[in-house]
Amino acid sequence: MKVISTIADLRAALKDERRKGRTIGLVPTMGYLHIGHMTLVRQSRKTCDVTVTSIFVNPTQFGPNEDLATYPRDLDRDLKLLEAEGVDYVFTPTAAEIYRPGAETIVETTLLSRILIGRIRPGHFRGVTTVVTKLFNIVQPDRAFFGEKDYQQLAIIRRMVADLDIPVEIVGVPTVREEDGLACSSRNALLRPEDRKAAPVLSRALDKAEALAVQGERSASALRKAILKVLESEPRGLVEAVDIRDAADLAKITGKFQNPVVVLLTVRFGKVRLIDQRVIGW
Repeated sequence: MKVISTIADLRAALKDERRKGRTIGLVPTMGYLHIGHMTLVRQSRKTCDVTVTSIFVNPTQFGPNEDLATYPRDLDRDLKLLEAEGVDYVFTPTAAEIYRPGAETIVETTLLSRILIGRIRPGHFRGVTTVVTKLFNIVQPDRAFFGEKDYQQLAIIRRMVADLDIPVEIVGVPTVREEDGLACSSRNALLRPEDRKAAPVLSRALDKAEALAVQGERSASALRKAILKVLESEPRGLVEAVDIRDAADLAKITGKFQNPVVVLLTVRFGKVRLIDQRVIGW
């Protein structure tokens, strides 16, 4: 496994891989890796000849009062995990390497990035799409792997790739969960013990919504009411958003739904914001 910190060195290494006809998979991360990230890595290794994992805590996707300074980091631990998984290259750039002085260009999906989480975190997805575009340009992967837990992010990246004709296949990988149902996230490490114990209420709320849909419930408002009842049974969680959208395009749903929907939850425990999702069909 080669650890590379500059754009020039990574491009040179991957140019040689392409010359040999090898396909390249990219797994973008912000580090502090967990089993969810490892699942993305394994999917890349299964379907691509070469796997590149990036570790970069992207400052432009954090707001002024968010957790950039406290976001968990442990590069040595991350590198050991990636080496054990057989990753070929790890890209560990500094912020100065990615955002050079005087840079003023951004990439933004003008509609999808301003709804749902984008409404709660203005500018967040602009930072995501800008850095992901840069990573795509640097690595030029054949496939890139993203977790479905960040459902809106996945939808935005797919829209961006389609709109800009970026020649990369976006592969969504199902959410990986802890034994108690909590979706794996680097932010879970920031939870206080009592909040960590309470956090699986998100998955229980999603279970309730799915059970009602399977039983025939097609009213978005009825599902939302049932979800809120479960979430509000846990006083440690502050519910920031419960959204039920069309699973294909995140369009708003009024009245009864006929097609699969995605339930998107945002709940804060102390200073830690957790998200979770579930696509519900029948």
